[in-house]
Amino acid sequence: MSPRWEPNPDVRRGRHVVYNLHAHLVFVTKYRRDVFNDAMLTRCEEIMRKVCEDFEADLVEFNGEEDHVHLLVHYPPKVALSNLVNSLKGVSSRRLRQEFTGHVNRAIMHGRFWSGSYFAGSCGGAPLQVVKDYIENQVRPD
Repeated sequence: MSPRWEPNPDVRRGRHVVYNLHAHLVFVTKYRRDVFNDAMLTRCEEIMRKVCEDFEADLVEFNGEEDHVHLLVHYPPKVALSNLVNSLKGVSSRRLRQEFTGHVNRAIMHGRFWSGSYFAGSCGGAPLQVVKDYIENQVRPD
């Protein structure tokens, strides 16, 4: 790296890649049921942090309310985001239903913890217009 640039800890390096990928994920409980309390959110964060480690990703930020959670994940390019999401939802669903059996009413949630859908948004880096302008202004060879 050039000495004129200060190293950015978010920019990671692999053998053939330099990357900085962040995703904002939102998972909603089935039927938007209010199931989370502070203890469940704390445990959910621990579970999801471990899943991210298994994928060589970092759970940068986590928080939630009674019926949904937000995650900011820094992940490597070799990870398909859909696979990470499936593991995050699957493992957390299984563990939370086991550990908080009395609190999570399986009957009203029909055996499911999370809704089948989720939100994923890329974030970080320059705004799209800045990137578009940069690409547009490249000097094409004759």
